[in-house]
Amino acid sequence: MDRTEELFPNYDEKGKSLIRQAYDIAEKALEGQTRGNGKPFMEHPVNVARIASDEIGLPAECVAAIFLHEAQRFHPETDVMEGHDFGKDVRTMVDGLNKIATIKPKDTRLEAENYKKLIVSYSKDPRVTVLKLADRLEVMRSLDLFPKLSRERKILETLLLYIPLAHQLGLYNMKSEMEDIYFRYAEPEQYRAITNKLKSTEGDRQKLMTQFIEPLKSKLSEEGIKYKLKIRTKTAYSIWRKMQKQKVPFEGVYDVFAIRFIIDCEPDREKEHALCWKVFSRVTEEYESDTNRLRDWISNPKPNGYESLHITVRNKDNVYLEVQIRTRRMDEIAENGLASHWSYKGIRHEATLDKWLTSVRHILEHPEDTSHGGASGYYEDDLPAPPEKEIFVFTPSGELRKLAAGSTVLDFAFDIHSNLGIRCTGGKVNGKAVPIKEKLHTGDIVEIMSGKNQKPSTDWLNFVVTSKARTKIRQKLSEAEFQKATEGKELLERRLKNWKLELNDEDMAILMKKTQHRNVNAFYAAVADGSIDIADVKNFLDRKTEDRPAEEPDRQPEKPQSAMQKKHEGAADDILIIDARNVKSLDYKMAKCCNPVFGDDVFGFVSVKDGIKIHRMSCTNAARLMEKYPYRIQKVKWSDTQGTSSFQVTLKIVAAHESSVINEIFDTVNTFKASIRNFNVSDNDRNGTYDIQIKLSVPNNLELDKVISQIRVRKNIIKVTRV
Repeated sequence: MDRTEELFPNYDEKGKSLIRQAYDIAEKALEGQTRGNGKPFMEHPVNVARIASDEIGLPAECVAAIFLHEAQRFHPETDVMEGHDFGKDVRTMVDGLNKIATIKPKDTRLEAENYKKLIVSYSKDPRVTVLKLADRLEVMRSLDLFPKLSRERKILETLLLYIPLAHQLGLYNMKSEMEDIYFRYAEPEQYRAITNKLKSTEGDRQKLMTQFIEPLKSKLSEEGIKYKLKIRTKTAYSIWRKMQKQKVPFEGVYDVFAIRFIIDCEPDREKEHALCWKVFSRVTEEYESDTNRLRDWISNPKPNGYESLHITVRNKDNVYLEVQIRTRRMDEIAENGLASHWSYKGIRHEATLDKWLTSVRHILEHPEDTSHGGASGYYEDDLPAPPEKEIFVFTPSGELRKLAAGSTVLDFAFDIHSNLGIRCTGGKVNGKAVPIKEKLHTGDIVEIMSGKNQKPSTDWLNFVVTSKARTKIRQKLSEAEFQKATEGKELLERRLKNWKLELNDEDMAILMKKTQHRNVNAFYAAVADGSIDIADVKNFLDRKTEDRPAEEPDRQPEKPQSAMQKKHEGAADDILIIDARNVKSLDYKMAKCCNPVFGDDVFGFVSVKDGIKIHRMSCTNAARLMEKYPYRIQKVKWSDTQGTSSFQVTLKIVAAHESSVINEIFDTVNTFKASIRNFNVSDNDRNGTYDIQIKLSVPNNLELDKVISQIRVRKNIIKVTRV
């Protein structure tokens, strides 16, 4: 069987012939090109074409355009379509895709509006935008193929450029999947916790749906209504955003899922509307509805083509359920957007489609105008927010660099190379000359200016924020101070030798205290640069008296008190096992892989030898256990009142290379009901940071959250994660 026949079986012979020609051209042009996993690069356009064909439902012309675009991209000097009649539409789309491919993120300064304006100027066919989004979706699905730096750049581009674009065009499936992939890489622990919660509650949702439809079955059957019932579960990212916005736990998000009726009928609008309202009547007869939450997008569809009835009802158990009612045609458009219907399925000039095309053009050209019925009001979910603690800037060559928020030109120079930072005299930000203390913003293009005679000063430490810059500046200042100290020491020793005077340790300590120098090197450096007059040292030694101030005894640094670890005995007042048939005699233990703490979201796993193991929902092993051994998963919950047990937990901390940071962490922990069991520190010379691992004993997760949040806000702390 022909390869294209196997990949794209749903097109007619004309469509298959068009795709086959484009595929052969791409296969020849991409021969020898490979992806990050070593497989042929042809894998990428094939996957993008499958998204366009199978998931969106675009016509054969769009699939052909994808292959021709990739072929042309690797051979820009030749016309790969020469000698073939692909038609005007295909040529227009290939030309648009080729031009969009030349856009570099630095050209847009990572501003979504600039990016969309460029797309508009480069494309005469709205389907080009959809194809570009399909291309990015394939890239996001293949992120593991890319090196870390490239992966971070693509995640950021998707967050700031592609997700907002998909949102505005009503391509909800694409938007949701890209959000979840972003979420999985940006917040892995939160992603695991929510997806595992969704898995563990899947049975409850199915049960609710079964109970909901039971009293409606006979009524709908009598009406002759054929339908499919589907659960639409909110994405992990959307749930997390709602938890953050409303400051509630997972259980506090009430619209985690909706029950969707998909009515099977011919695409005749009058019949479709009549059937949707019939289903609506039967549902509201059986269940009490909240009229304030009725959304009628059938009588007045959204400009992006969305049609559906949304209602919220309450069942006999006082559980509120969102119900969506739509036909098969409406569902297809809601899932994949109206782009799939353009010049396809015989509705080229349909009024709704024409309205959408007009809307797309207006949205892209006037993104700030919501009066035209833009897609911004279509979905209730907020768009992703850019990272607050980081900024992303470009080198003149287009390389993306990630820095801490508040970073300056000098921070950027040190991030490029230590020697460039030391010689930095200023920079150009977006072509404009600025001083070294100029703060940078996401999307800036930064060029560093340097001078051979430039030297760091202590003032630099007042405006750099990255640990690498601070460490390297201190290191260079120390080197300079050491060099000066050597010169000062030689000068002072030579003079004292001429005067036949001796400077012992006791005298040095008194002089350092009087001159307010923190160490011997600083004292000798001050001698070298003339800040301390050698004649004053001579006068001091000449008039030494018996009233020499007594030295203060050396104070030994206090070592953190480490209380003996309490053994967790699994008392019944700490955790309560529910619905545990035939396992009541089994003991339970806290899983060592994730160390649950009283108050964490947890589940039980019935092990063969060790009774019930209690795991956190965000445990790295949770998804595997739930999927492989669902029959051994046990619902558990903490008791209403806490017992006397304590729980061990491990934190990993990345901190700036500051001498005070260790004491700051000790002080923070000791402020709360927590005690330190173990504390390990190692130097990360590459990043100029401390890597700290600390084991704590805490009574509950509330106290742990206090400790973590207070450590995070400390000035020299870069990152805190719970193991």
